[in-house]
Amino acid sequence: MTERAPRRSRLRRSALSAAAVVTLAAALLTPAAAASPTTPVAVPSAAAAAPDIPVANVKAHLAQLQSIATANGGNRAHGRTGYKASIDYVKAKLDAAGYTTTLKTFSYNGSTGYNLIADWPGGDTSHVVMAGAHLDSVTGGPGINDNGSGSAGILETALAVSRAGLTPSKHLRFGWWGAEEYGMVGSKNYVNSLSAADRSKIETYLNFDMIGSPNPGYFTYRYDSALDALFRDWFAGLGISTEQDFEGDGRSDHAPFQDAGIRVGGLFSGADYTKTSAQAAKWGGTAGQPFDRCYHSSCDTSANINDTALDRMTDAIAYAIWTLSAGSTTPPTGTVFENTADVQIPDNGAAVTSAVTVTGRTGNAPAALQVGVDIKHTYRGDLVIDLVAPNGTSYRLKASSSDSAPNVQTTYTVNASAVAANGTWKLKVQDVGPQDTGYIDSWKLTF
Repeated sequence: MTERAPRRSRLRRSALSAAAVVTLAAALLTPAAAASPTTPVAVPSAAAAAPDIPVANVKAHLAQLQSIATANGGNRAHGRTGYKASIDYVKAKLDAAGYTTTLKTFSYNGSTGYNLIADWPGGDTSHVVMAGAHLDSVTGGPGINDNGSGSAGILETALAVSRAGLTPSKHLRFGWWGAEEYGMVGSKNYVNSLSAADRSKIETYLNFDMIGSPNPGYFTYRYDSALDALFRDWFAGLGISTEQDFEGDGRSDHAPFQDAGIRVGGLFSGADYTKTSAQAAKWGGTAGQPFDRCYHSSCDTSANINDTALDRMTDAIAYAIWTLSAGSTTPPTGTVFENTADVQIPDNGAAVTSAVTVTGRTGNAPAALQVGVDIKHTYRGDLVIDLVAPNGTSYRLKASSSDSAPNVQTTYTVNASAVAANGTWKLKVQDVGPQDTGYIDSWKLTF
């Protein structure tokens, strides 16, 4: 996972804001930007056939990546021999399993970078389900949890597809990204290289960055409510309560896909944030310590893995791949109330609101009220977003953070079952930092 970006200086923020505006304008002209991130997932009965992925197989891949790092200066970083050897190892496994593999090159920092794309034959290529993970490490260590774990997890899932002779309805694609540690360079290059038509064919992108942390948490990406629920429900079947991830916002390879209008989901076991007492009570492990004390360090070796977390996470990956590739997506079945009027957000100023009036409902709002938000903004880390119910109850959707990416385009799920449905609901947005520009483009409630 990419290091958190430091708070930007005044001059640099202005430059990035201008770039973000250009990027935003291009995205609005791209058909892929219209892709809906709120589509529920219909889980077919075939999903039950997803295999149990042997954790020993996943760990065997990690042992190989460790050996590669040891033989190549202790790391598998972009531009180093250890990274190319890692790509070659993964590609050989996939070629032998019957995948169509493509090695895509790019340049960064004067070195050649590599992305590996693997397509499983068959399935409707106009509906692509893609899973990805970055394969590079930092220069200071072998990167076995970050991100050998995610890379090995999707590799073994891909090999399980081959062993099962899976014939999915949708087309399956896997990707291993280079130079993620320099700011998602490889995945950005891949997404930017696609035509608008090819981007629109990617129905779902799932990202797996750090899934074996030694003091693990169980975090799901929150950007798409249906994909979040897919993973959340799977873990609930194991008696494990998940939390939505905030630590990884804008710091891994889902971000370029999300910025291109592709719906994204994924799993994460935690990096350098500290596990709370409540999380330790829920998941075990040690409170007051990082989820991964060896994050971006030389001790991120094959000893820096929690086997139980790795096993559970990889089985969840397989479940998602089997489910999504065999299933179908359907439009929301609930009633939608939407406000599409633009509301400017003052820079470092007072909160603004946009109202939606709900009528014709009976009783209270649902326990899974969907709040779809589309905010165009040059620095979303400064935004604080709340949903205010008709009776004044406020639900915090997003707190301020160090996330330097633009825009908030996602769906939140709120338990509003204690509030009457009918009445005026408000989306409340405040910019709490200087030198930003943005506006509420639209938002909606789906009952």
